[in-house]
Amino acid sequence: MRVKLLCFTPEPEKTVACAAKLCYAAADIDTVREGLTEEKTASFVDMLREIGHESPIEHVSFTFGIEGVSRSLLAQITRHRLASYSVQSQRYVKEGHFDFVLPPEIEALPEAKEEFLRAMEEDAEHYLRLTELLQEKHYEAFLKEGIEPKEARRKAEKKAIEDARFVLPNACATKLICTMNARSLLNFFTHRCCNRAQWEIRALAIEMLKEVRAVAPHIFEKAGPPCLRGSCPEGKMSCGRAEEVRERFGALWG
Repeated sequence: MRVKLLCFTPEPEKTVACAAKLCYAAADIDTVREGLTEEKTASFVDMLREIGHESPIEHVSFTFGIEGVSRSLLAQITRHRLASYSVQSQRYVKEGHFDFVLPPEIEALPEAKEEFLRAMEEDAEHYLRLTELLQEKHYEAFLKEGIEPKEARRKAEKKAIEDARFVLPNACATKLICTMNARSLLNFFTHRCCNRAQWEIRALAIEMLKEVRAVAPHIFEKAGPPCLRGSCPEGKMSCGRAEEVRERFGALWG
């Protein structure tokens, strides 16, 4: 897995402070940035967090490049709908001998790992064979339509992988660019940094949190699973390890 913060709203915390100042002070758009020192900016952001006024932080957004994650993770992250996603397409990009994500629990058990790797190899073989069979069929059809051989071959491969991709597994690795505003990110971290989140998306969420805390520490100071900010809300579904989680996140930030 690789996560990189590609770009973000310039001076994100000052932008949030401007929005907060306009809400709570006698300012206008020509003067709203005046006097926003680093200390006053932090004070505004901290105040918003304390009183639960989250709408001003929607004015800043963060764009991540993400690669080396599974299609299974893709199905989970896109449930966070207040975000924008651009994903490498299996319809237009031929997978061939695709990369894949190996779950740690499978890797830890030699027999399971052997079975998994054999399945990945077989899936790749099926994908390539299906692509070959379909491509030849479509190639002949395009030639009969009078399309030049080179263009017919290109179109045939594209059409073939549209259907051959159906045999690819959830483990197949993918790449995406994801943009979320800060409020959506806080919600994302609340749900996906939790111990109850699936291991891969939890690992992704923690890496994303590291990236944004580095550039907007006050906005994301309390970000993470709910047990960092109080008692666990999961009831009988709780992992029961809140103190362990607090110590782990405390170690992340030093």
